[in-house]
Amino acid sequence: MYKRFIFLIMGLAAFFLSGSAKPTFLTEETTLVINKIKIEITGASTVGKYNCSNTFSIKDTVYINSAKKEAFNTEIKMSNFDCGNKIMTKDLQGTVKVKQFPNSTVCITDVKPNGKNYKCRLTFYITDKTLKYKDFILYNSDDKIQGTLNLKFSDIDLEPPVKMAGLIKVKDDIVINFSLYKN
Repeated sequence: MYKRFIFLIMGLAAFFLSGSAKPTFLTEETTLVINKIKIEITGASTVGKYNCSNTFSIKDTVYINSAKKEAFNTEIKMSNFDCGNKIMTKDLQGTVKVKQFPNSTVCITDVKPNGKNYKCRLTFYITDKTLKYKDFILYNSDDKIQGTLNLKFSDIDLEPPVKMAGLIKVKDDIVINFSLYKN
């Protein structure tokens, strides 16, 4: 009986330590130091595609497997987006109501490894709407982690711009790509 008990304990220890399963007390907290963020909003209109971006330096940390539930939280100045064309930039700022809502907020919490990538909870606040995503995937590469949101203007109660008496219409679908560059 004693030998069976020892054999069982040794087998469980080997199973846990081999990486097949890890108990929660062996979970290691790690951090990623972020030094730059790039956000791109892309979409299409009746005259072609558009790409508006905002890149800014920031010093912050993303906590992985944090027992303290640390959050990565950053404000994004909507007036700093550039669409490569003054008219398009002004249209974007009007569409997202920059004067009324000058900042958006991204909050990432509960970051856990998911293969070579990460899974997290993402809260995105734009205009006066809060969008929440559970099990949001952040893709990991050597120099950054990145995620993609597929939205519609109507999801955040905004109207896509229409110009020249309806000749130019922006489609309702938009894609928001964000990259958090690591140190």
